Amino acid sequence: MKIGIGLPNQVREMRPSIIPAWASQAETAGFSSLGTVGRISYPGLMDTVALAAAAGATNTIELISNIMITPVWPATLLAKEVAGIDAVSGHRLTLGIGLGGRPDDFVVDGLGPRGTGKRLDQDLEVYRSVWRGETVDGASNPLVPTGTRDVPLMFGGMAPASFERMARWGAGYIGPSVPAEMAAQPFDAARAAWTNAGREGSPRLVAIAYCVFGDVERGRANVLDYYSSAGEQVMGIISSGICAGPDAVRSAVQAYSELGVDELIFNPALADIDEVARLADIVL
Repeated sequence: MKIGIGLPNQVREMRPSIIPAWASQAETAGFSSLGTVGRISYPGLMDTVALAAAAGATNTIELISNIMITPVWPATLLAKEVAGIDAVSGHRLTLGIGLGGRPDDFVVDGLGPRGTGKRLDQDLEVYRSVWRGETVDGASNPLVPTGTRDVPLMFGGMAPASFERMARWGAGYIGPSVPAEMAAQPFDAARAAWTNAGREGSPRLVAIAYCVFGDVERGRANVLDYYSSAGEQVMGIISSGICAGPDAVRSAVQAYSELGVDELIFNPALADIDEVARLADIVL
């Protein structure tokens, strides 16, 4: 099982200039990937900006959004943005997609929080058209250079439609930020949807978990603040899955390995660059 690390782009009031140094240090340490967590209505750094900064600061490590709330974007603009990040990185980007669940994240007129599933299905068609160099929305030219590839897609979410969408469009499934024992069911559902769709092989399965080593209480507070609009029940589940300290991290690695996932990405609860080395010392 591979071990990746998240960028601290959605830690409240994080210092954006930390991103390139964090990315470079993570690559040097030997992590398999750099991930982002995304919201709009929160004082963090946009996924696309964080991924672009990481692309410029690294050479080999994979970049992955886990997950990006894509229905908040006009589809043609996001497709062009994503294609650019992927090209700058040398084709190291995987786009992890989700619908989003907080109404205040939908800030673009005409792209509200209703009908996001139907809109995403339409957007996926647009992404592929843009990446294949087709003209869209009345444009007189292709939006991307020749040589742009279909960026690999992964999907999060717990609804049946999310698993069906993953099996139709995706390379795999990104699990929720919950304790490992609660993640077994959605990973099984992803495998079943893949088989039912007649796909060969198995879906790529990526697990995510929060971790903190330095100021544990501040880290826990940061995570809970991020999920505060989701309600007490969700906050309680998320809180119970935070890996605080070396023993909890080792236990998560063991648990997710037993679930048969391909990769576990630890998202930071602190925007403290020392957390990169602390995690690497335990898991690499």
